Amino acid sequence: MESKKIIVDGNGAIFGRLCSFVAKKALEGNEIIVVNSEKAIISGRKQEIIKKHKTIKMLGGHSLKGPRYSKVPYKILKRGIRGMLPDHRKGIGKQAFSKIMCYEGIPKEFENEKMIKAGKGKADKYIELKELAKKV
Repeated sequence: MESKKIIVDGNGAIFGRLCSFVAKKALEGNEIIVVNSEKAIISGRKQEIIKKHKTIKMLGGHSLKGPRYSKVPYKILKRGIRGMLPDHRKGIGKQAFSKIMCYEGIPKEFENEKMIKAGKGKADKYIELKELAKKV
């Protein structure tokens, strides 16, 4: 099976749908690049989403032990993608996770490339990853 480079635009994409799409394509052996990851959205009420993420972050425990939850938007997205893969520590999950790259904005080398819009959906109430990262 031949590996392809797929560039995915995260602008306005629903977080869970984007993560599952990227994980599925990475498991097929494709190299995935996600741009505009800070503009992905999590649907739901803002206060509830912020409260949930603050609670998860406080479970962190000791500074030298895990789990570690990042405040950087593209790392939040990458952790969500990691959760959709089988075992990210070994086997095909590890191989697939190594083929995924997430960026904030659009890097210069990908500006003129064709991008796929994935994870589209309608959400009345939502929060962007950029805003969530600031408030957590």
